[in-house]
Amino acid sequence: MADRLYTSQKADEYINGLRMESKLDKSVIARMACVLSIFQSGSNVPQSSNFGGNEMRRHSFFGDNEIFMKALLSFTYQRSEFEDDEFFSNKSIIKSHIDNGAQILWDLFETQGQDVSRWYSALIEKIELKGAKEKLTKDLDIFIGRNILTNDPLMMELNNTQKHANSHLAIMGKPGVGKTQFLLKILADIRVQSSYQTNFIFFDYKGDVVNNEGFIDITRSRTYRLLQNNESLPINPFVLPAYDEQSIQVSAREKAESFASINSKFGVVQKGALTEAIMAAYAKRASSKEPYPDFQDILELATMAYEEEGKRDDSLIEVLRDLANFNLFWSHGHSVKPIDKLSNRSMIIDVHAMPVLKELVGYLVIERLYKEMTSLPDSPVKDGRRTLRTILVIDEAHNYLGQKNIFLQRIIREGRSKGIVVFFASQSPNDYQQKFFNFQELLEFAYIFQCEGVSASSIQDILGCSNKTAKDLQSEVARLEPFQVISRSGQKTEEFVKFSAEPYYKNY
Repeated sequence: MADRLYTSQKADEYINGLRMESKLDKSVIARMACVLSIFQSGSNVPQSSNFGGNEMRRHSFFGDNEIFMKALLSFTYQRSEFEDDEFFSNKSIIKSHIDNGAQILWDLFETQGQDVSRWYSALIEKIELKGAKEKLTKDLDIFIGRNILTNDPLMMELNNTQKHANSHLAIMGKPGVGKTQFLLKILADIRVQSSYQTNFIFFDYKGDVVNNEGFIDITRSRTYRLLQNNESLPINPFVLPAYDEQSIQVSAREKAESFASINSKFGVVQKGALTEAIMAAYAKRASSKEPYPDFQDILELATMAYEEEGKRDDSLIEVLRDLANFNLFWSHGHSVKPIDKLSNRSMIIDVHAMPVLKELVGYLVIERLYKEMTSLPDSPVKDGRRTLRTILVIDEAHNYLGQKNIFLQRIIREGRSKGIVVFFASQSPNDYQQKFFNFQELLEFAYIFQCEGVSASSIQDILGCSNKTAKDLQSEVARLEPFQVISRSGQKTEEFVKFSAEPYYKNY
């Protein structure tokens, strides 16, 4: 019976590096690596044939958990028994998983900026999410408040496909009436009730959510404070599923359209110049290990093209220079790799300190989420309950709703089957009356706090009530007290319900 094995040289380097940073024992890190590899790679783990690392003794590695590890491998490989050399030796499954898992652990450590605390959080989240694939879909029934007339509790059955066509949500109201507290309570409940299976990406326009340490702790979310402390998003908007000529051309044109939808100064000339610069930047990086450009690449090539043509700097060069110099997104030379997925993490993106480009940053992240969404399998449905993967939360959404954001529209239209949901927080139901896209029709949950100047037609569209009821509610909406809400009723005999919204601070 083999009582030791030798890890690969690389695995030994990674394990030692993590030991120095985390102060964990080498055998503990090796076990973490092995289990993570089993979760992530399963029976498809690449066989390791390098033995240049240090020895790993059988008892030190397993401790009292050898039976558990055998059971885990039996489940993964669908086999009841393993030969001893196959189980623990230099040619064993365990060795392959240790070497493979050490690489995964180190890559995760690097993506977290070599910050041990963030690494722990990311590791826990990764294991929970991977395990969640085998869990039953959660019932996301959220307590939202009490009926003002009857004091009955009201529940929002967010992922009940038998009652609701989708899970998109809008909260409307002027500042200071409680809509942010209501939103935070819903998000915290979703994270806890889903066992942290459902994530969110939150665009914080005011900078108040990013400073709520309790909310960050409860939701296990990570914060990114743009234009503060030289912090940037570990996201590269130019990462593609494939780098063939057609994929690059389509992506370059879509980027140009995105810029044009945000900046009214962008015309045909600027869109064409940006498309050419992006395609040239992909060509520049084509043979490199990371075959995607960054904004510095785009800026340099666009500037060079302008100089060759004798053109003066215009709005395109100005925007590209801001994107490159403000260090908003991942760029080549960063010490950490760009994150590969957005849908498996919860993040708060603070844009309040940005004088410009708020909407463009949001647009680029939304585009990246949409591209990822299209590659995902349909989310599981169990007993009429759909698993929600992630929620795109857009605060101060009136800044986005007037733009022709094709990727936001596509997420709203197509996200249901993928478990991708959009939550809006804005100032009025009027914000959703856009001629180019029918937002109201696709908002399954809508909550109106105190608003002023609300049109009857927007109330009618949002609540699905009669025109007479909508007109009667115009003055009612203007007189609502803080935390009082009007929404659609769950009763067929009622056109709306008035309730007292449950705030975050009372629950957490």
